[in-house]
Amino acid sequence: MKFTCTLLAVKNIEAAKKFYQEVMQQKIVLDFGANVTFEGNFVLQSGFADLVGFDKREIKRNANNFELYFEEDDLDAFMKHLKSFPKTKYLHPIKEYPWGQRVVRFYDPDLHIIEVGESMEFVIKRFLKQGLSVEETAKKTMHPIELVKRYAELESLS
Repeated sequence: MKFTCTLLAVKNIEAAKKFYQEVMQQKIVLDFGANVTFEGNFVLQSGFADLVGFDKREIKRNANNFELYFEEDDLDAFMKHLKSFPKTKYLHPIKEYPWGQRVVRFYDPDLHIIEVGESMEFVIKRFLKQGLSVEETAKKTMHPIELVKRYAELESLS
């Protein structure tokens, strides 16, 4: 068995496509009208209730029980981009977790949670550039020291 994608039931396929293309800067791979696949293997589906055979009222909006997670190394630049869409409904502004990763969460037009966070590779390299040792960085990020060493080596090569 192989997992292939995540499918999001959407109310307005055109609004959802526009959001993921413009706000999230994602590229469409396949567009069948009511079913749209993006790079990264997530799919938008309109008419989901009819497709699977249950009442439309059973589709929950704003369920807050899962999220789509995206990574962006330049989170500050992404936030400038995101702020150019004033109708964005935020779950929270940028917050930094104890392991050093900064993230923002907001909703798509169908109120699915979107998280955009820095990759942990970026976080590790940031700490190393700030002068933390490999050991300190591994402890703070809760990542294996071997991985931090590998990123430190890559950083020294660039």
